[in-house]
Amino acid sequence: MVSRLILILGDQLSPDIRALREADKETDTVVMAEVMDEASYVRHHPKKIALIFAAMRKFAAGLEEDGWRVRYSKLDDEETSRSICGELMRRAQEEGADEVLATEPGEFRLISALEDCPVTVHQFEDDRFLCSHAAFEDWAKGRKSLRMEYFYREMRKSTGLMMEGDEPAGGKWNYDHENREPAPGVIDFNGPMQFTPDETVEEVLDLVESRFASNFGEARPFWFATDRGQARRQLSHWIRHGLKNFGAYQDAMLIGNRFLYHSVLSLYMNLGLLDPREVCSAVEEAWQAGEAPINAAEGFIRQIIGWREYMRGIYFLQGPDYMERNALNHRRKLPELFWGGETKMRCLSETIDQTREEAYAHHIQRLMVTGNFSLLAGLDPAEVHEWYMSVYADAYEWVMAGNTIGMTQFADGGIVASKPYVSSGNYIDKMSDYCGDCHYSVKTKTGEGACPFNLLYWDFMARHRERFEGNPRMAQMYSTWDRMSDEKRKTIRSEAGAILDALSEGRVV
Repeated sequence: MVSRLILILGDQLSPDIRALREADKETDTVVMAEVMDEASYVRHHPKKIALIFAAMRKFAAGLEEDGWRVRYSKLDDEETSRSICGELMRRAQEEGADEVLATEPGEFRLISALEDCPVTVHQFEDDRFLCSHAAFEDWAKGRKSLRMEYFYREMRKSTGLMMEGDEPAGGKWNYDHENREPAPGVIDFNGPMQFTPDETVEEVLDLVESRFASNFGEARPFWFATDRGQARRQLSHWIRHGLKNFGAYQDAMLIGNRFLYHSVLSLYMNLGLLDPREVCSAVEEAWQAGEAPINAAEGFIRQIIGWREYMRGIYFLQGPDYMERNALNHRRKLPELFWGGETKMRCLSETIDQTREEAYAHHIQRLMVTGNFSLLAGLDPAEVHEWYMSVYADAYEWVMAGNTIGMTQFADGGIVASKPYVSSGNYIDKMSDYCGDCHYSVKTKTGEGACPFNLLYWDFMARHRERFEGNPRMAQMYSTWDRMSDEKRKTIRSEAGAILDALSEGRVV
């Protein structure tokens, strides 16, 4: 019987992945490969590359222990091809195989590459997600707007998570109004579990440091989970110690505490080490047992079956050109401060320093600090998207596209967000302690020491008035702008223009 090849990608490290379920352990051969094309199509953070390679090697070893025949290619093997397709062609010739079974990748770039591969590749839909392509398309069909909240309610009903019959647990679909507290005086959670690198991880770290030393960030120190057992330990650890306060403080930001009560489980779900349903079920069980309040459990589950599933649905519904959209015609180049260049803005320096060192920042840091600044400054959304893809260990295009092109940059023209997520410095001041020791004064609106967020916010509103003044959610802001004196408006525009010029010219802001 002719052997088939079973392709397992680096973010498909699930023992019940569709391609394996379709395979025959007796006759088929699993192919896994560390290839340069995947490691370099954006300049990935070294920690992300190390996480994926180490987890791949351990997953491959587990498959072999389970009786599978595995052909694994390391990045530094002399025979290793540059691309996934190249490795499939090489292995097909070695094994005498003419067919490959694969689970659909999460990026159009790689889907297309497999479709064009000379070896026949059958791509099965990735059913680890809770909403299929067809189900999302059915939900979206005929709707004037594709708001996540309505999708989320349908997901609650279809999964049964936190439901009491046909009604949401506690009588409300959404407890977000209870989840906007600034950080408390004392954080009684030490953050995610940190795992000491074993021999496999150390070997990968050496490889990554030798091949990707010029990338943004460093591979060491490295503490991520790299197998399912470790990831499950982190899940249990967070539910026991962090979940109870996750809801109230999920939007808070704090100097000296980079994780607060966040789970950091996106790293492991997006790799396939954890299944989203098992994670949500564990959270629901903790709430049912009285170990976590309803706002914390609902807020977390909304992030998974709401935002995570919705972002994937939007990505595949909108198609490959989604990442090229630029509804606001923003063209400014990404400034060097995003790559660790000097900035006087404490909120940006804290968030970017954390990103460089941890390959992680939580959703409000991404949305309301770096994302907010990028939108206000008119940065090119394609460059912003590539930056997010490059610097975060949980970044894959299916999840990042909607979050950057849609949510943070409004480049899709309002498919994801009903209005731009922009704010002055007041929001950051309320939700963090970044402003207290900043070069700029968040209370100063114009003149010497004025917070750039304050100036850029109103400049953004003025620049895009024609597009947004009819938006009911923004009408009050335009009324406030109109009540300002002509002289004040002129000053704001002039001082904002000076900031934007400085960014374009590479001067420190």
